[in-house]
Amino acid sequence: MTEDTDESPRLSLIGDQFPELEVTTTHGEKTLPDDYAGEWFILFSHPGDFTPVCTSEFVAFEQAREQFEDMNTKLIGLSVDRIHSHIKWTEWIDDELDVDIGFPIIADESGRVGERLGMIQPNAGTSTVRAVFIVDDTATIRTILYYPAEVGRNIDEVLRAVEALQTSDENEVATPANWPENDTFGDQVLLPPPGTEADAEARLEEAEEKGYDARDWWFTLRDL
Repeated sequence: MTEDTDESPRLSLIGDQFPELEVTTTHGEKTLPDDYAGEWFILFSHPGDFTPVCTSEFVAFEQAREQFEDMNTKLIGLSVDRIHSHIKWTEWIDDELDVDIGFPIIADESGRVGERLGMIQPNAGTSTVRAVFIVDDTATIRTILYYPAEVGRNIDEVLRAVEALQTSDENEVATPANWPENDTFGDQVLLPPPGTEADAEARLEEAEEKGYDARDWWFTLRDL
């Protein structure tokens, strides 16, 4: 059984608090986001068990699970399949691919969780699309990614997104494209643009004093 205790019909967006959800998983009943208080978590949906792209993704997520956990981030899968289907599928993955799936999978048989989070979309049938929700340790939704059924996700990009978000939070900076391997700026990070003329002038002085890479007052980089 899956119960949504948030009565708001609006889909969750970046910056929203993750809605309170009671879910049934392969690891037992869970309450989201309360059971992950103080931790980041990634909730990702797949169109169906026993499908080739989804199987490859679950293997890839499990192979990266320790890297996520090193960043205080837990994984949670979801589809509209029943719990026994999830269990049988993960047994097959273990038997045939020698990968033991160590994260829980939500059995969203009614589709209520998928509908609440926008994982079930009108032009994609009744299955959940490949959605990814990155939720921080305050239960705030920080990133939402959607992929079509025929395109498998890049798990390295999900890892990169978590690292970039946590780096931004810790250092009050932004990260350039392809960070930390930007072809022009390497692993440098960007300072937030000043908001006043006085701050803009002060930024250039600060950059000179601290040795920042100031291309202009609004485009200033520094090392971490």
